[in-house]
Amino acid sequence: MLKIRLSRMGRKKLPFYRIVAMKSNTKRDGKPVSFLGTYDPVSKNVTLKEDEVVKYLKNGAQPTRTTMALLRKQGILAKVEATVKVEAAQ
Repeated sequence: MLKIRLSRMGRKKLPFYRIVAMKSNTKRDGKPVSFLGTYDPVSKNVTLKEDEVVKYLKNGAQPTRTTMALLRKQGILAKVEATVKVEAAQ
């Protein structure tokens, strides 16, 4: 199963995270399947590759609690839910 989660970068007392798609049994800083964006908690800056995130979510990737909150703030979860509802109605 794929998870969309954070991989820690940066240095001591100055964290920086990459948002990545990884297999669920991989270590936190292990090799990811794909890089999907970045998150800087100090400046609260989030950058995402929206089309790739949507693709992984539609194919069944499960976001962690933290990444789900970030995706919700960026409005990506609403887009995915809307497209899933439209496809289900057809």
